[in-house]
Amino acid sequence: MVKEVQLRVSLQEEERTDILVLKSAKALKIPKEDISGIKVMRKSIDARNPKIIFNYKVAVYIKEPLPQSSQYTFNYSDVSNAKPIHIIGFGPAGMYAALRCIELGFKPIVLERGKDVQNRRRDLRAINQDHFVNEDSNYCFGEGGAGTYSDGKLYTRSLKRGDVRRIFENLVYHGATDQILVDAHPHIGTNKLPKVVQNIRKTILKYGGEIHFESRVTDFIIKDNRIQAIQLKNGDELTANRVILATGHSARDIFYLLHKKNIALEAKSFAMGVRVEHPQHIIDSIQYHCQGERHDLLPAASYSLVQQVNERGVYSFCMCPGGFIVPAATANGEVVVNGMSPSKRNNEFANSGIVVEINADKDLFKYEAFGVLKGLEYQKDLERLAYTAGGRSQVAPAQRLTDFVEGKLSNDLNPTSYQPGLNTSPMHSLLPKLIGSRLRQGFKAFGEKMKGYYTSEANIIGVESRTSSPVSIPRNSKLEHPEVAGLFPCGEGGGYAGGIISAAMDGERCAEAAAAGL
Repeated sequence: MVKEVQLRVSLQEEERTDILVLKSAKALKIPKEDISGIKVMRKSIDARNPKIIFNYKVAVYIKEPLPQSSQYTFNYSDVSNAKPIHIIGFGPAGMYAALRCIELGFKPIVLERGKDVQNRRRDLRAINQDHFVNEDSNYCFGEGGAGTYSDGKLYTRSLKRGDVRRIFENLVYHGATDQILVDAHPHIGTNKLPKVVQNIRKTILKYGGEIHFESRVTDFIIKDNRIQAIQLKNGDELTANRVILATGHSARDIFYLLHKKNIALEAKSFAMGVRVEHPQHIIDSIQYHCQGERHDLLPAASYSLVQQVNERGVYSFCMCPGGFIVPAATANGEVVVNGMSPSKRNNEFANSGIVVEINADKDLFKYEAFGVLKGLEYQKDLERLAYTAGGRSQVAPAQRLTDFVEGKLSNDLNPTSYQPGLNTSPMHSLLPKLIGSRLRQGFKAFGEKMKGYYTSEANIIGVESRTSSPVSIPRNSKLEHPEVAGLFPCGEGGGYAGGIISAAMDGERCAEAAAAGL
């Protein structure tokens, strides 16, 4: 017999290894000896009050053994000689599209502009140390996409778009810790993700798929409103009649290419702002109501904040406890910042994007001449501004949080995790009013919600500009572009996802849609 129960465990009780058995026996009113095993299904922390509680959902196995295997199986078989489906981009959407193609009996041929994870590291080092951006291999482009080196947060609200559990189980199948199946806000960690990504690549190759790195797509051959071929930067032309376009939110050249070919695009709302970085112990003390170091059983504390300011949302984005800030530019002459955490989240800093909602229809009237690409051009202008303010390198403009809100230049800055370095800058006057004034009000409100958050010990660092794509690529009910048969816009670049898990689910859906017509 198996019964599910909800348990509440105090911090002191959590120290006991047998506490779940004891509490389950009490809840079910059975002898603890009758319990043959317990499977944790969900775990979360309630730290709203000084007395911290661990909430568990467990399956209690009574006089029967725990199952040893997952309920999910992944039926991969050889597709070396099967019909091909071309996939452009090898981020989460592209990877899961390729895996699903194999399950469905089709051969994925993946074209990735960047390098594999091993060789990609050299280009990341060049950004941090030499301030040089390889426009095809960086924190956004390369094997695994932006997700590989951006923390691996797996939380999603897209519960109706696909089988979320299946996506998680597949990550575990490829080497991720099974803890992601349990945690309420799971993540893998930027130090562990590359190995998972490599294992996914090995599966695709083992079963007959193809993956071509350093293969940048530069054109599509379209005839009679149907895709015929793909052209690569090296001059090669590949015949293709099913193309999943999973290039991510930063592949601006693809947006420009489609626009030049008069293929329909749409401007969409997005968000921009800054990264804020606190010493982790400040966030811990606020969230856990503690003085000094947090308890060993508690992870580095995180937060989620939102405030309406002048009819626009100001909110935290991609919060990284125990993490560090990285340069996420995709071209020289721009500065973009992003955040990530290692699996243990044991760095001394906490950082988060704090961004302002930008309405594409109401806020970009000065950019209307750019049509559907107006948001993209707005992004670029702020990234160039950050580049100039930082000193024309990957050094980022920064300011103490309180100085930013009070409108004065910082004489010096706090220590930071951002390797290229910081340059004190008047962010309060550099950021456009649309963003800057709302951020200042938002930070004040956040300081009221989290006492101690508003502090001179925090830096703000600019700019956080790649929260999502400012352009979407339309598709019909068959997930196909309404004007180009055989082209399936997918994932974050198409405007259909907002993170690793939602992108992976969309990749699977697009693979199924592409396969349906073959």
